[in-house]
This record gives sequence, C-alpha cells and structure tokens, in this order.
Amino acid sequence: MLPSENPSPRKAFKKLRNSFHLIKSQVGFHHCKWFFLIILIQVTFILFLAGTSPLATPLQHQHQHQHQHQKRFQISIPHKQNKDDQLPHRIHQKKQSRDQVQNLQDSKPENDQQKQSKDQIQNLQDLKPKNDQPQQLVQVQEPYDECKSGRVYVYDLPTKFNKDLLSNCHDLDPWSSRCNAVSNGGLGPKATGLDLIVPENLRSAWYWTDMYSAEVIYHERISNYKCRTLDPQNATAFYIPFYAGLAIGKILWFTTAKERDQPSERMLEWVKDQPYWNRNNGSDHFLMLGRLTWAFRRKTDDDSDWGTSFLRMPLMKNVLRLSVEKNPWDDLEISVPYPTAFHPQFELEIKQWQDLVRSHHRSSHFCFVGAVRKKIKNDFREVLMNYCKNETGSCKVVDCSVAHCYDGAPAILEAFLDSDFCLQPKGDGFTRRSMFDCMLAGSIPVYFWEGSFKSQYQWHLPLPSEDYSVYMDHNEVRNDTSIVRKVLDKFTKEDVKRMREILIDAMPKYLYARSNQGLGSSNDAFDIAINEVLRRFKQQSEQRQ
Repeated sequence: MLPSENPSPRKAFKKLRNSFHLIKSQVGFHHCKWFFLIILIQVTFILFLAGTSPLATPLQHQHQHQHQHQKRFQISIPHKQNKDDQLPHRIHQKKQSRDQVQNLQDSKPENDQQKQSKDQIQNLQDLKPKNDQPQQLVQVQEPYDECKSGRVYVYDLPTKFNKDLLSNCHDLDPWSSRCNAVSNGGLGPKATGLDLIVPENLRSAWYWTDMYSAEVIYHERISNYKCRTLDPQNATAFYIPFYAGLAIGKILWFTTAKERDQPSERMLEWVKDQPYWNRNNGSDHFLMLGRLTWAFRRKTDDDSDWGTSFLRMPLMKNVLRLSVEKNPWDDLEISVPYPTAFHPQFELEIKQWQDLVRSHHRSSHFCFVGAVRKKIKNDFREVLMNYCKNETGSCKVVDCSVAHCYDGAPAILEAFLDSDFCLQPKGDGFTRRSMFDCMLAGSIPVYFWEGSFKSQYQWHLPLPSEDYSVYMDHNEVRNDTSIVRKVLDKFTKEDVKRMREILIDAMPKYLYARSNQGLGSSNDAFDIAINEVLRRFKQQSEQRQ
C-alpha cells in the first residue's frame, strides 16, 4: 500500500494534463506517431496512479470477493445436501472467511491507517451473503417430546363393564349406596367441616374420597391423557377400563365362586377377540384394580373361599396390573397410592399446603387413628389403641368405632397435623389408606409389618424408606408396648424435621390432581404411574425387536 502522503488521482491527473499541454506545444500534430505515443504514456500513468491509490484497495477486494461469492453460490446450487454433507463445506467457508480477515489484519498500517483498515475488514464482512451469516456450527436441540415413551390406547369396552356400574351405583354394595363414592369422577363429594383446619383458599381442593375409587379416577384421567392415541396402531400400551373392584363389590358376599368370576370372564372374552390383544398375547395391556390384590386371587372354586380368581385366569397371565396394594411376589403387579382427600388443581395449591404442613405446630408426639376389630382374635389394633389411651401425654387417639372416619373426617386430619408420628398397623391387607393421609399431613408413619412398605409404591415414594418412616416389629411391640415411645424418643427435633421435609417434597407424587390436565410441570400419582407403564412397555417392545 502507498504511503498516505502520495498525491490523490485527481491532483496527479491535473499535473499530467499540464505536462501534456507542454509537450503538445512543442510537437506538431502532423507527427502522428508522436501523438499516439504521448496518449499511450498518459493512459498508462493514470492507470498506474489509480491502481496504487488507497481508495482502490476496497474496490479491488470487493471485486475479488464478489467473484468468490458468485463462485460459491454456483457450487451450492446443483443438488440439495443433507446436514451431514454440508458440514465439510461450511467449515471450509468458515476457514476461507477467517483467512481473508486475517490477511487484512496482518497488513494493517501503522497509526493513521488503522481506521481505514478496520473499514476494509468491515466492508469485506458486509459483502458476505445474508444466508451465510452464521459463522459457527450451531447444534439444533430437538424439541422435548413429553410422549417419548409412547402413547396409550383406551379400549371402548361395553358399558356393562364400567359406565353402567356407575349408573347403578345404589346396587354396588349390599348394605349401602356407593353413589357418593363414585361421584365427581371418583373424587367423591366435597369435603365439609374443615373450616378450622384448612385455609379457605384450599378448601375447594378437599373431597371425601373413597379408598377404593381409583378405578374411576384412572379412567377419568386417562380418557383426557396427553399421551392418549385414538389409533391403536400408534399405541405402545392398551388400557382396559374395567371396574373390577366395583363389579365384584356387591357379589363378594352371599354368592357362589362361579357368580363372582362371571364379570371378569365376560370382560376377558371380549378383550381376547380384539386384534391388538393377539399381537403380543396381552403383554402390552394393563388395567387398574381399585381393591386390594387379594380380592382377585381366589385359589379354589370353593364357594367359601374369598374373592374372585380374576388374576389367576389364563388370559391374565401377561397383563400388567396397577393396584393400591400389590402382591410382593408378582412382577406383573405395581402398587399405586390410595386416593386421599386432597386433590389440588394447581401447583400453587400444593405449595400452599406444603407451607402449612411445614409450619404447623404439633402438640402430640404420636397418634393412632383406627378402630378395634373385635372379630379378630388378638387384634393388634386393639393393642395399639389400649397403649395410646394410657399414654395421654404423648399419644393422641381417634377411635373410629366412636368417631366417623369413613373416607376421611376432620378429626383424622387434625390428629395427623398435630402429631410428629402416626402409628400404622395393617389394614385389610398389609397397607391402608391411612398411611397416605398421615404423610399428607406431614406426620411420619410408623410401620409394624415389613409388607406395609417393602416392595410397595416404589414408583411414587422415595428410597430408602428409613429416611422418612420408622419400623418396629409387631411381635416385639405386642410383648412390650413401651418400646413404641422408647424408639420414637430417640429421634431428635432435627431428625423429625428432616424426615418430614422428605415427605413434604415428595407430596405431589402420591396425590391425585382434580384436573384432567394434571398439575402442569409437576407429575402427580397418575402421571407417574402411566409414564412408568409406557416406559416399561417400550423397553419390552425394543427387546422383542
């Protein structure tokens, strides 16, 4: 590049013109050879000055870059390339552009020429085509697929297996109507009498929900599930909306074994004729059992034997079952939480309840809620009841043989909120609905049978269970009830606070939302169960392939 003090092309041209007139005055125009020679010298000199001027440099680079730009576009036109084919070409373009900029930077002048050199670099960058602006290879992130484990198809069963049972709710139980229990999509009637316990802004989230209404709740939710498909060809899982628990509720007593099996047998006869049942022999099908698993495992055809043989029928050998209590020795059975009385619609309602549970003042060390079963010899509940009544300074008692405890009551919620620990003996099976009522109130459950927590609710409750619960062997307690307080007294306030915080954090996972859309970004008990079913079936499908 010429120094900046060189004359501009205009001044040089003026000087050259004066020289031309001087020469012309001395040479006659009749000498043609001399005339053309002088013209040629003038043109050559002008081009020389213009080519070495600082203003010529951007024009020269512009012409060169435009030529490369046209050439680059001519190369990219012939065929459409995929992303992997374009990677080497883009990297080469990026390197070319870097080299061009680097050459200009290497040749930048001293002091007065720095501004000009920056302008030249900017001009070069501005000449790059708009479609080629990004210089870095950006990895495009795939959008999150909330149904990545697949979709579920819901069978349209004959109404006698589900909807008709709800319509005839007065006949579901030989002793009383079940219409309240199955109302509001299985949530039951609105809860009342909680004015002194639950803040006004949260009372709309409370219902007196029946402990065996999960079949209705799951059917209601899955009918509006985000990952439901109406095309069975696109399904990973097939849901059978059979209300097995409601169907046998009115025939568990005063009937023959054959009569108790008829609803299940008729349902299976219908399902086995469906084309997608035979695709994998029912191994990608599942259903929800509202009652304990033991009501569906009758071993004999003796009329005096309890329950039905539904789960022992040949057509059920591959079907996955969700149940409020699972058989620990059955790999096809998954336990899901009992429905409680709290059914939030929004995440904010959960947070508000968590804050209340966290800050609530607790006046009792532990509590027991239940009723004595007089027909059971040496009933363990009676052992705990008598012990608690003698420990009036430490234990709070709610005797359900006196107080109304069916499907929840203000007295139950109040007892759990006021206590650090809650004693949880067996229910109709190893588990009981009260376990979840207890945890919902931030009270730490105390178990007396390993079957109450081992192998149960593994999709929904944290592990290990010792972090938020206490275990005492029922035989040891029966021999010496004083060990209950001795064991619980060993936990410091910090221990109790830490254990309670685990229960509070896990709360959304063992609750059922009242919204068909769930709880937004938080998965409730239903979401977790169906997600895990889909993930399990997807893995099975991949293994078969």
